[in-house]
Amino acid sequence: MKLELIDFLIIGLYFAVVFFVGFYFSRREKSSTDYFLAGRNIAWFAIGASLFSSNISSEHFIGLAGSGYNSGLAVGNIEWLAIPVILLLAWFFVPYYLRSGVFTMPEFLEKRYNSSCRWYLTTVSIIAYVLTKVSVSLLAGGILLKQLLGWDMYTSSIVMVIATGVYTVAGGLTAVIYTELLQTFVLIFGALLLTILGLHELGGFAGLASKVPVDYFHMFKPASDPEFPWTGIVFGAPILGIWYWCTDQFMVQRVLSAKNIDNAKAGSILSGYLKILPVFILVLPGIIAKALYPNIEPNDAYPTIVMNLLPAGIKGIVVASLLAALMSSLASCFNSSSTLFTIDIYKKWKPEAPEFILVNVGRIATFVIVILGILWVPFINEISNKIFIYLQSVQAYIAPPITAVFLIGILWPRANGKAAISVLVIGFILGAVRFVCELISKHYNIQHSTISYIASINFLHFAIILFVISAFLLVVISLLSEKPTMDKLKGLTLKYSHEAVIDANYMNEKAKWTKINIIASIVLVLILLSLWYTFF
Repeated sequence: MKLELIDFLIIGLYFAVVFFVGFYFSRREKSSTDYFLAGRNIAWFAIGASLFSSNISSEHFIGLAGSGYNSGLAVGNIEWLAIPVILLLAWFFVPYYLRSGVFTMPEFLEKRYNSSCRWYLTTVSIIAYVLTKVSVSLLAGGILLKQLLGWDMYTSSIVMVIATGVYTVAGGLTAVIYTELLQTFVLIFGALLLTILGLHELGGFAGLASKVPVDYFHMFKPASDPEFPWTGIVFGAPILGIWYWCTDQFMVQRVLSAKNIDNAKAGSILSGYLKILPVFILVLPGIIAKALYPNIEPNDAYPTIVMNLLPAGIKGIVVASLLAALMSSLASCFNSSSTLFTIDIYKKWKPEAPEFILVNVGRIATFVIVILGILWVPFINEISNKIFIYLQSVQAYIAPPITAVFLIGILWPRANGKAAISVLVIGFILGAVRFVCELISKHYNIQHSTISYIASINFLHFAIILFVISAFLLVVISLLSEKPTMDKLKGLTLKYSHEAVIDANYMNEKAKWTKINIIASIVLVLILLSLWYTFF
């Protein structure tokens, strides 16, 4: 089945509205604060939608459905475990970030530790965006457009990059956030439509359950499961989650743009509610595809049911939701990477650079990131033909040392800069060793060796091991070296959180908002526990 005229009209309307919103807000950009942090004036509902839309990209549609096709709902645990991590962002990390007045996460590390940590995190973050976010989004989007239009990977990548880059380069974070607000509605509506129609085709949930293995509806797999062991899910996934949601510029930049701490917390909590949805609108369609088309490739699960199950018109809506997911994630990545390069590299090199130069440098940095992401696409299938697992596994090699340095740095004032940079470098080397071992083992089919043993460790288990090593080294090296100076602690650690508030008005919380946020957080936790109990 091919797209029909009504489908193309709907997709065209989607692009027209997105470009209108993007360029409308692009006219408001004046300074680097406006361009990179939307003037620090974004309301909670836009923050929550932007966090969710930035997180859900085309690799989630393709990858989550593909993993659901292979092993059922278990992959959805990574989505639901993000919820307590997002609450940790709202209630623990947000006050320190807003208090410090930083533009970027590397800048926060410099304030807490030293400039070496800032340089490291900037470099690793940009590399991670190329290896994961940009390239995987383009690969997943390429799979979609190949199914729909017959385009090859590079044609698809270039078209998507140009379509997204136009308003991103012009409008900065304000344009990105408000287009993502629109894209969130399109994304959820389109994905929900497909799930409902898929279940209807099978005669409801009971009909689906009769055509797939029983364990497809159990969220927790045995510890020996090669992909999603419960031990890795419970102890490893939160390590990745803290890095991604609480310390990565890609996500935290939205929180930094909040008009005040109340809106920052409320927006984060809203995104927690939205994270309930992917299991039902992204993973479940993969299981539906398993029941309807048991002999296809996992990565083809979502586009196959889109093209074969949906009528004209509805198909256009769902395709628009897929494009919304892709464009929102790419736009966020472009803006975040340009912020990192401009603020953490160029501005440190040229501290007196005028505002218009900073904005233009950010635009050039975006173009370079895009090119590198396109060049990396052919190498992704060397690691895993299951996109979502690839994305999570690469993050497992990068995240644990960064999580340790941020988390322990706030909790324990004795942690110092020498220990932090040592842990970051050593952790990166250990992660790189695992990454190389996996590449060699897969490419040369090496067995019964040290390389194959290291490569065989589940990526979530490896994340646990690397985090423990990183935390241990951070504590030991800190105790064996000098104490950090007081300027590295004021307002940036739990013990000294009451000191050095840069903007007291920005930090003051209203009692009404605090009460609403507390109640909303408790209800969210209760919903999550109920879901886990239902699908245990």
